[in-house]
Order: sequence, then structure tokens, then C-alpha cells
Amino acid sequence: MEYQWLETPSITSPLGWTAGAVYAGIKTYGEEPRFDVALLASERPCAVGGIFTTNKVCGAPVTVTRERIASGLVQALVVNSGCSNVAMGQRGLDDARAMAALAARKLGIRDEAVLVGSTGVIGRPLPMAAIGDGLARIELDEQGGAAFSRAIMTTDTVPKVHALKFSHGGRVYTVAGTAKGSGMVHPDMATVFCFLTTDAPVNAAWLQEATRRVGDATINMVDVDMDTSTSDMMLTLANGAAGGDELTATSDGCRLLEGAMLEVATRLARDLAADGEGATALLVAELRGARSVEDARAAARAVVSSPLVKSMITGRDPNLGRVLMAIGRSGADVDVTKTSVWIGEHLAFERGAPTSLDLGVISRAMGGDCVTLRVDLGLGEHSATAWGCNLTEEYVRINAHYTT
Repeated sequence: MEYQWLETPSITSPLGWTAGAVYAGIKTYGEEPRFDVALLASERPCAVGGIFTTNKVCGAPVTVTRERIASGLVQALVVNSGCSNVAMGQRGLDDARAMAALAARKLGIRDEAVLVGSTGVIGRPLPMAAIGDGLARIELDEQGGAAFSRAIMTTDTVPKVHALKFSHGGRVYTVAGTAKGSGMVHPDMATVFCFLTTDAPVNAAWLQEATRRVGDATINMVDVDMDTSTSDMMLTLANGAAGGDELTATSDGCRLLEGAMLEVATRLARDLAADGEGATALLVAELRGARSVEDARAAARAVVSSPLVKSMITGRDPNLGRVLMAIGRSGADVDVTKTSVWIGEHLAFERGAPTSLDLGVISRAMGGDCVTLRVDLGLGEHSATAWGCNLTEEYVRINAHYTT
């Protein structure tokens, strides 16, 4: 096999990475052990690629991090949860830069080499004294990845982390990833933090394009509630600590690296959807037979984002028309007379008409903790997969009391 999954993955699994986290009293929710300020550091400068929320109400940390990615190499990432530092004007920008400066001082590197992320409640100032105290107490080591993954969580119930390794040119390279996201999750950019690290040597320009491609196929194919947050980002950081010549865009090494990034990000995307706020079932939409990749992705996202489809899964209601409605409004090229739909393994709609499948069979097929809806548009050769979750009363309860 080209890739070997690590049994005990961590964001620090690649060579040259350390991390740590503490509880600074910013986040008031979540199970113990509770962390809310975290730091990830490389032993050497890194190439970095990033994609960000498209919400026009944009957090100060997103603005600062976007600027620093464009300016050159970076070496660390500081993150807090519990407060998003959004809609705070100039104070927000000043606080985001000050937060990075505190981390830089701790590490003995340039301020501009530190990226910053914040997640949590909108419209409240960062408690800078608490963040400064927290950063001072963080102890970095190679085992700190687990605490880092917990520190970025908001309403998530479990950490999300995966890592794998592959060989190229006599070297072994590792790609690791961690993510958070449970609510306000919708494409562009699916309102999560997703951080990938690797010890492979790679050009920054290629890494930016690869991060975009991987993000579009994975993180941007997740939906929980059709709301897009203000703070979110996907970053890939490559420090080259495993050695070897720089991987070039035309080399087999870059193909392997992008494939590894895709594999890790796919698992993280699935985890994010499964841990959607209040969810009891993962919803997977497998779309094929589209005229273009864009059509396949649009139709798959429409299925997993539909509140009616989500509610159908919760009630095990064999209301096949909701799936057809979703793909029909997606903007994709659709001809219902060529469209077929499967619920689980059961063909329920074939080329324009319902099959004779018993409605009870369809209902029972939606009873597990993972429900797969497969759609064949019958128009082309392109496919895509999207991940979502069902909609429950618990989602309303969580969000009705989020700040109280």
C-alpha cells in the first residue's frame, strides 16, 4: 500500500513538530480535560497553504493569518477557543497580532512567523490577560498534539485527528491532520478549523494550490446546518524535517503528498459531519453520472444540506421526493428521466420513476448511525461525495442556549 495509517495519530506525528495546550478560563463548556489556548510549533520555518471562510463578516485572526501566509514562511500557530475575536474593529486586529506576538516571544521567533486562529462566541473581546497567562504556562513537546486537538474544540464532542505515512525517494514522510467543527458548518469554507502538518519538503506555491484542491474535495463538502462561520480556516504546514530534495509539482512525490493530504482530510471531513451538533446519524451523499465535477459537488452538497432530507433521516420517513427536490434545486444539470436514487443499497427511484421497493425497506435503511444516499444523474462521468448529518431537536437545544 502507498499509505500506512498511524495507530496513535497526532498533529505532531510528522518530524520536527511540538505542541501544547492549557486551560485559561476562556471556554466555559466542554468535558474535562478542558483546554482553550494551544500552540503548535515547528523546529524550522515552513511552507504553508491556506483557505479561509468566505463569510463577509470576517474574524481578525483570519485577516492576520491570510496576510502572513501571503508574506512568506511561517513557523507556528497559536489558537484559542471560547471567543472568536470577530466584529471587534481595530481592537480585534490589535489583539490578534498581540496574541501572535506573545507566542513568538515564547518561541524566540519573528512575530510574522506566527499564524493565529480564534473560535467561539462572536462580538466579544479576547481576554488578552488570560491568553497571555495561558501561553506562558504551555509546555511544548512531541506528545502535546492530543491537548492541542482538544483545545480547538467548541461544541464538538470528540477530537478529530488522523495521520499516515508514505515512502518516496528513500525517505519516509508523514502527514497529520486535526480538525474541529460541529455547528455553523457549511461549504466555503465549511466553517471548521482544519490543520494539516507534514515533514515533507515542498514548494509553498504548489502547497497553496494543493490545499485548495484538497479542501474543495473534502472540507468544502461538509454540511451540518447551512450556516457559514466567520473565523474558519484550513492550513497545511510543511517543514521538510524528514529531508530529501524539494518535491516538485511534476514529481511522483507531490502526487503522493497530495494523495496523503486528501486521505487525511477525507477522514476529518467525515468525522466533522458525524459529530454535527445533536446528530445521531452520519449522512453520506454519493453523487455520480454528472456532466462536470462542479455539478457533482453541487448536487451532493444540496442533498446533505437540505433540512428536509436531514429531517427525513431522523424520522426514517421514506419521502424520496426530498432527495429529488434537493438535487433539482442544486444548480446542477439534472434530467429526472435519467436519474436514479438508492437509499443504502436499495434502488428506490430508477430513471424517472419510483421502483416497487416496499416503503418499509426504505425506512429501515435509514435506521443506522450512517445513512448513504446514492444518486446517479445519468448524464456524464463525474462524481463527488458530500458528508452531513441528520437534524434533531438536540440541535435546537444546543443553539438556543449557546451563550447562556
